[in-house]
Amino acid sequence: MTPDRPVLGILLMLGFCILAPLGDSIAKILGPSIPLGQLVFTRFFVQACLLVPLLVWSGLEWRLSPRVWKLVFMRTILHILGIGFMFTSLMYLPLADTVAIAFVMPFIMLLLGHFVLNEEVGIHRMAACTVGFVGTLLVIQPNFLAVGWVALLPVAVAVIFALFMLTTRQIAKEADPIALQAVSGVIATVVLLPVMAVGIAVDFKPLSVVSPNLIEWQLLFAIGVLGTFAHLLMTWSLRFAPSATLAPMQYLEIPVATLVGFWLFSEFPNTLAAAGITLTVAAGVYVVLREQATARRLVRNAPPAV
Repeated sequence: MTPDRPVLGILLMLGFCILAPLGDSIAKILGPSIPLGQLVFTRFFVQACLLVPLLVWSGLEWRLSPRVWKLVFMRTILHILGIGFMFTSLMYLPLADTVAIAFVMPFIMLLLGHFVLNEEVGIHRMAACTVGFVGTLLVIQPNFLAVGWVALLPVAVAVIFALFMLTTRQIAKEADPIALQAVSGVIATVVLLPVMAVGIAVDFKPLSVVSPNLIEWQLLFAIGVLGTFAHLLMTWSLRFAPSATLAPMQYLEIPVATLVGFWLFSEFPNTLAAAGITLTVAAGVYVVLREQATARRLVRNAPPAV
């Protein structure tokens, strides 16, 4: 069993919070010139090319039970949809606003746990969910006025990734992280190839293929590398520090996305959106701290081992 090394875990999670917005920013740069399908396909194809050789070289176990295979396939489809909606959102919305709206995901997971899995959710956490949703609406409102219904796409991203995380929880103990990501990359590539072929055949522009120039090829490869290693950093961080320690760190992705958006695109949230981001972060951190307090209380009240 890997011993806890919380500082290393926090540093790995910090790496995720930096790499993820950088990958999203490259997708935003390429969005006007590279079709959506080509962006998403390249993201997973690079993941497969990077991790399958690593999986073979390391000799890690990749054989999975039929139940886990079904869950991995479902997880991969959710991952494809989530990234597709995220990349589409970035074509129309500022980077920081898109990331902030998508961070309604922890509240959706809390509600899914309550209504689908019958998990107990107290009034304090439910109140925090309400505040978080209000904050999200404040971020959505100015964007909705500017671009219409597309401003709701990050909410779809949040729902999809909430389901993605719940599915991942079901298989996390039965699959090595590198093996899981490698298999997911292969499945996504195999699934997307015929979809792309149909899109090309019917001349559906989002699924068409163009010939990138050298810089665009480099940026496409960078999307795959950043996306692959960002998710591995998140997974590895959980090996060295408890999720309760790392959960508040994830909200650093929002200020990082704000800085990257300002640096690359001269974007900065307006007053209403900034207030919404603040509310969302505050409510999310409160939920995390409440979960930690509940966990500590359960440990204190647990009967002694016999």
